Amino acid sequence: MKKNYPSLIYVSILLLFASCGAFFNQPFDTSEARIGEETSGKSILDGILPLQETVVGVYKFRDQTGQYKLVESGSTFSTAVTQGGTSILLKSLADSKWFSPIERENIGNLLNERQIIRSTREEYSKNSKENQVTSIPPLLFAGIILEGGVVSYDSNIITGGSGAIYFGAGGSTEYREDRITVYLRAVSTSSGQILKNVYVSKTILSQGISANLFRYVNVKRLLEVETGITKNEPTQLAVKEAIDKAVETLIIEGIIDGIWKPLGGQPVVDIITQKYKKEQEDSESTALYDRKLEDRRGRTAFSVTGGTAKIAGDYSNSEVKPSGTLAYKMYFNKPALNLNFGVGYLELENQGAFNDDFLTFDLNLEYDLLPFDQLSPFTYAGIGTISDTNVNDIYMKFQYGLGLEYLPVNNIGLKVFAEHNLLISDKLDGLVQGKRDDYFWRMGVGLNFYIGKPYKRVKSVMFE
Repeated sequence: MKKNYPSLIYVSILLLFASCGAFFNQPFDTSEARIGEETSGKSILDGILPLQETVVGVYKFRDQTGQYKLVESGSTFSTAVTQGGTSILLKSLADSKWFSPIERENIGNLLNERQIIRSTREEYSKNSKENQVTSIPPLLFAGIILEGGVVSYDSNIITGGSGAIYFGAGGSTEYREDRITVYLRAVSTSSGQILKNVYVSKTILSQGISANLFRYVNVKRLLEVETGITKNEPTQLAVKEAIDKAVETLIIEGIIDGIWKPLGGQPVVDIITQKYKKEQEDSESTALYDRKLEDRRGRTAFSVTGGTAKIAGDYSNSEVKPSGTLAYKMYFNKPALNLNFGVGYLELENQGAFNDDFLTFDLNLEYDLLPFDQLSPFTYAGIGTISDTNVNDIYMKFQYGLGLEYLPVNNIGLKVFAEHNLLISDKLDGLVQGKRDDYFWRMGVGLNFYIGKPYKRVKSVMFE
């Protein structure tokens, strides 16, 4: 039993930490019915009311994708999107306090019921002493009808995860993102003109976390433990949030174009217009996977790096020695491409055989793979020279490298890089031997200080 104590302690600790999320999130009792959840989006129209509510009718607002829910195996007749879009839209219109929706989806039922009322009253009047029939108030008519629907449901637009297993114990995480798109248009009943047409998209996130243990406690006893939790964002709430946003956008664009009037007059219109333009800029600079595209760099930059260098020449036992560079770079018209040149110092050594200090001059063409992201890989290549500190012997070389740059704020970048330098000579270490020329590696970290005012936003349509 004493030999099993470490394993039992290990198992207890693993279960304690790995199962906390699953334990505290699992339901223990049935829940009572509750009022429907509200969406979390903050509206520009909070506290802003109309001069007069607009009567609108909605005949249908449904799923137009025809898509069925994805399953891992087999088939299903369950649709991926709720078929009750009209009910959700009518609720959003009423909650906005800008519209007075009237019943049109099931207008046949309403007309039948009104006919029953009319017939009953006529029959009652015949049998009563009073022959006067009370008339039914006329139905409201809509000045505007709203059309549209859920036009797209894109599954698995991005999937991924990570995990690790060591000595029978491990864990993993997985995630998946879907996207739903809603179109909404307002049509004038007097002229048939489409007054406004807007569309909104919303992502739907699913996440899963799991941990497991597979260990032999002793020769004849095998222990296997699994725990985990999965969370799926409800599709119905995503549809509701997208419809709520579409109604808000329809109202805002209608206010800006003068279709409907807010209380407070032009000052309120100006405030709404300013907030909406800012939201449009943010939306236009957001790519498909919520990447914020922004020109964060000036047109020129100074760079300071420090790191290590290691020679690969004709001697063995090469050592890692210090190196550093100063560089200046200029961007071309295309923000991703720049030309940079710099000077550097490095020390190269083979233990017990060779040691010297060198100066380098490099001219590189560099390309940023994600020029408008906060984190961007980059690659570069070019030509240069290397010489001793007295500049007596100068050797030509080619160099290429790659790295990663992170910009915590605009115009300041932190980078890491690795570089390979190939000489057109075998004399760098003073020994000519073999067919291969000398070369060396250079790795390090650095700072980029950009000069100039970057653009604030970049339209994502160019880089989707």
